[in-house]
Amino acid sequence: MRGRFVLCLFFSTCCLLVLLLATTQSAHAQVTYSASGNEAKAIERVLRTQQEAWNHHDLEGFMAGYWNSPELTFFSEGKEQDGWQATLDRYLAKYAGPGHAMGKLEFSSLRVEVLSQDAAFVRGAWKVTMPDAKTPHGLFTLVFRKFPGGWKIVHDHTSAAG
Repeated sequence: MRGRFVLCLFFSTCCLLVLLLATTQSAHAQVTYSASGNEAKAIERVLRTQQEAWNHHDLEGFMAGYWNSPELTFFSEGKEQDGWQATLDRYLAKYAGPGHAMGKLEFSSLRVEVLSQDAAFVRGAWKVTMPDAKTPHGLFTLVFRKFPGGWKIVHDHTSAAG
C-alpha cells in the first residue's frame, strides 16, 4: 500500500512539473514574440518593398533590401555569389537581359524569427508569374541583420522547385 502511495505521489509530482514547464515555456514564447513583433513587421516590410520593386521592374530597388557589401552571400542553383554587385549582376543576367522577363514576384508563407536585437532568420516561398504563364517557384531562407539604416539581408539561400 505504501509503495502505491509513493508511486502515485511521484506520478503526480511529475505531471505537475511537466504542466509547470509547459506553461512557463508558453509564456516565454509569448513574451519573445511580443517583444520582437515590431522587428518582425519591419523585416516583412523589407520583403514587401522588394516584391513591389521587382513588380515595377526595378532591380536596384529590389536590391536595396540586401546588405550592400562584398560580404553578402547568395546561394542558388548550386552556386554561391559573393557580394552585392555579383548578386545584382546575376539578377540582371537572369531576368533583365535580352530575351528575359522579370514577371510578377510573390512571396508567401513568410516565417520571421527574430533571434536577437540585430539578427533574424526568415523562411518563405517565392513564385514568379511570367508573361508566358510559366510560374517558376521555390523556397528561400534569409539571414537578416539590423544596421543603423534598418534591416538588410546578409545571406540568401534560394532554391527552385522541380
